[in-house]
Order: sequence, then structure tokens, then C-alpha cells
Amino acid sequence: MNTIYFINDRISIDGKTKEESILLQEQSIKDYLTEHNLHAAVLNPYQLKEYYTIPHALMYDLRRTNKAYDVFIYYSQQTLEDFIYTYPAKWLILKSYFKDIITIKKHTDMGQQQAI
Repeated sequence: MNTIYFINDRISIDGKTKEESILLQEQSIKDYLTEHNLHAAVLNPYQLKEYYTIPHALMYDLRRTNKAYDVFIYYSQQTLEDFIYTYPAKWLILKSYFKDIITIKKHTDMGQQQAI
């Protein structure tokens, strides 16, 4: 299954440094890919890493290739919440390119509302 994943390199997760947060996201997602026999697809032959760090760049490449993919993976709601709340229409378009959207770390606080 072709998978594309996103890592937010601009945030700090659970009080970790940005570098530690990137490693946490990357390792968690790679472990998930291995466990579920998923393959990370590379849309742009010029991208430096096999993951995306900018949702707008991902959308650009998805539109350019104009095909659907199996899975989009990101670490947690926190990693994409700025994009989701700032650009809700673009989030819906981005999600439409994938059969499944997988969040590695689920939010467990039931008192807080979320919109995805």
C-alpha cells in the first residue's frame, strides 16, 4: 500500500525539543509502517526526505500527480491542527486524495472537542 506521511518539524511535543519531537514522530511512524507492511511513496523525485513537512507542498504534489493514495499518516492531532483549523477546505481536499487517514497517537482527553 502506498503511504505518504507528514512530520511537523516546527513544534515541540510533550515538552521535548524540536529535534527530539521530529525523531519521536519519525520513529513512531516508521515503526507503524514496518508493523503494517506499508510503503512510503515519494511523489516528488527532488524532495530530500521521504516525508512531508509542509502540507501545502504535499497538496501541490498530490495535484500534480493527480492520483489517489492508500494511506496518509501523521503523528498526532497536534502536528496538523494549525493547518486543519486555518485551512479547513484545504484539509478536506488533502484528505480526499487518500483512502485512509491514520493518526499514530490518539488524543485521550475526552473533555476537549476536536474537529477533523
